Amino acid sequence: MLDQRSVVAMLKAVAEPTRLRLLVLLAEGELNVKDLTRILGQSQPRISRHLKLMAEAGLIERIADGSWAYFQVVDHGAATALVRGLLDAINPADPAFDRDRKRADTVKREREQAAQAYFRDHAAEWDRIRALHVDEADVEAALKTAVGPGPYHLLVDLGTGTGRMLELFAERAERAVGFDINHSMLAYARGRLERAGLSSVVALRHGDLYEVAQADNSADVVIIHQVLHFLADPQPALREAARILAPGGRLVIVDFAPHKMEFLREQHAHERLGFSSEQLTEWLVGEGLGNVAAKSLAPAGDLSDSKLTVIVCTATKPGTPARAATTSRPKKRVEA
Repeated sequence: MLDQRSVVAMLKAVAEPTRLRLLVLLAEGELNVKDLTRILGQSQPRISRHLKLMAEAGLIERIADGSWAYFQVVDHGAATALVRGLLDAINPADPAFDRDRKRADTVKREREQAAQAYFRDHAAEWDRIRALHVDEADVEAALKTAVGPGPYHLLVDLGTGTGRMLELFAERAERAVGFDINHSMLAYARGRLERAGLSSVVALRHGDLYEVAQADNSADVVIIHQVLHFLADPQPALREAARILAPGGRLVIVDFAPHKMEFLREQHAHERLGFSSEQLTEWLVGEGLGNVAAKSLAPAGDLSDSKLTVIVCTATKPGTPARAATTSRPKKRVEA
């Protein structure tokens, strides 16, 4: 329960038009100061001041990300009920809020398009660029342990990119499906999987990670490999992964641990400079997953700015698997 002073501080902090607009925007997902200045059309110092007051009052929380910071509405603790009550009382059709929402959608779409453009320009060399960051052999060895031997009915790779995860794990599943929003990456993956003789057992689908065209509770394994740092808002993607995961199913995430390589934002379209195990755990538990475990793979030798540490995180969906998969591979062709 909140004491009187805390409640008054929160109400004062939101009793201003711009701060109320900020609260509504941040309830839709994480945004940074640069995003918010574009959406609201106000100066960076002014927006930062509003955010500082709201954070101090406990309405929102600041998530550091290298030299940047993202902000979100509090979603835990005693303040949550009060914040949600305020948001529920607001008319979502209010013209000012509707205009802000449309501008926020535009900002997020532009950021996603920048990442897609990068993928298009680098499709053929994507594996080579990724190898510069960390030894892929070590990562894939850890991945094989994290995914487990199977066999599985359905393995889903979200943000499949070059299709490497499907190539690596197709033999452990009766069906394997990869989703990606970028047509150029899908074309590259399709050629790779055809050369590997896997086009008859693997499906490639054009799809948005924020709205995956896959049934609830259907996948035994979901993999998100080196994708989250490209997303403007990673949590909805994790929510979708949790939704499609079957009871007893396993989610496996591979991404970078927190780092300070700012050039990755400008040169390689990274939105986030890594994720801590604590941040991933908070998100995954918030989506109803459990048994969260994380393993860090630090580069060998000198820890210089030219190398990144990879984190492999696993989580399971509560419940008992409906049935065991068979070890035989289906013979019918699944169009990629």
